Amino acid sequence: MKKESIEPFFATLKAANPQPETELEYTSVFELLAAVLLSAQATDVGVNKATRRLFPVANTPQKILDLGLPGLESYIRTIGLYRSKARHLMETCRILVEQHAGEVPHTREALQALPGVGRKTANVVLNVAFGEPTMAVDTHIFRVSNRTGLAPGRNPHEVEMQLMKRVPAHYLVDAHHWLILLGRYVCQARKPQCWQCAVARYCDFKDKTAAP
Repeated sequence: MKKESIEPFFATLKAANPQPETELEYTSVFELLAAVLLSAQATDVGVNKATRRLFPVANTPQKILDLGLPGLESYIRTIGLYRSKARHLMETCRILVEQHAGEVPHTREALQALPGVGRKTANVVLNVAFGEPTMAVDTHIFRVSNRTGLAPGRNPHEVEMQLMKRVPAHYLVDAHHWLILLGRYVCQARKPQCWQCAVARYCDFKDKTAAP
């Protein structure tokens, strides 16, 4: 994607969705952290279905610990890899209670020290909860960034670094939401819906699809 196309690319996405938000449901920073941790290799829809049952019962680190591992598993067993995610979430809650007074830390280093919290999860929390201009590169953003030519890279970290360089500063806080939604609903993996893509004219993808 040409440098001069990046500004109108994001201006178009912003005009269509001025205040994009995560599709994960949460009412606190801890709920967001828990939901993102549970969302690895799972859909937001599936995570929301589970957390609608879990959070009314246990929505703080201490309340999750009080459930015990079998109790937590019973609430999230519909989510893929629920056993390992339950162990990670329990251990994360223990660290939050013992080392952070039950609060979610504000730094990348402290977040990534939590079990099950990698760079992508930390970036989501830093962006959504604390308003930092980070790029959480999931499969959608990785695909969109490479397919459009916006920020090509061989792995998520390369794409993240490219995005941080190429996305204009005034779009950075919301950019990862726009790119996720574009990848999820329009620039899909098997058949991108180029014919209804608002930013197709700025995209370098050569094999653009036509309406069926």
